[in-house]
Amino acid sequence: MQAEFWHNCWQNQRIGFHQSEIHPLLPVLFSQLNRDSSSAIFAPLCGKSLDLWWLAQHGKVTGAELSELACQQFYQQQGQEFSASPYNEFQHFSHPAVDIWQGDFFALKPEQLGYIGLIYDRAALIALPEQMRKDYVQQLKQLCQGPVSLVLLSLEYQQDEMSGPPFSVTEQEVRSLFDFASSIQLVAVRNLTGRPFAQRQFKVSQLLEKAFLIQW
Repeated sequence: MQAEFWHNCWQNQRIGFHQSEIHPLLPVLFSQLNRDSSSAIFAPLCGKSLDLWWLAQHGKVTGAELSELACQQFYQQQGQEFSASPYNEFQHFSHPAVDIWQGDFFALKPEQLGYIGLIYDRAALIALPEQMRKDYVQQLKQLCQGPVSLVLLSLEYQQDEMSGPPFSVTEQEVRSLFDFASSIQLVAVRNLTGRPFAQRQFKVSQLLEKAFLIQW
């Protein structure tokens, strides 16, 4: 997925991936974590997800997002004041609870994030084609060298029944991508067959959402 694809999605408001409520599994998954409440939370490819505001009740949140429009809407639609300042090829959106680095995720440096104790991936990995998924995981590893926990939500369906995004990422692929991790646990499964995924309905024979807790 080239940057232009995502910029066009936001410009034309083709954002069926955006959820108008927090993810129903988020509070459940968060309750299972044993984390240092003083450590920061990182949300890659975050869009304008309301999940970030929920997470901000439990620690400082830093997001990464390509679209400037998405970042602006994230704050404006919640009536939140923010400031934005340039930083190399990024814009840094600042807020007491949630900061966002707007720019190319793959150009982020560890010093921009500081120490991250938790990564929350609601729909980042599944937004990327296969090779970019490998690059994405390696970038996460470079940015958050650990110890860190990752809450990952993936989607599984017969890939030949629909072209992504979102792409189907099987449990086998998740385990292969994160083979460096010390622990990979499948902690929840939702059967979404025949039900909406965010704002969209997919015509596939089976649709499963799987939640993983990954640590390294």
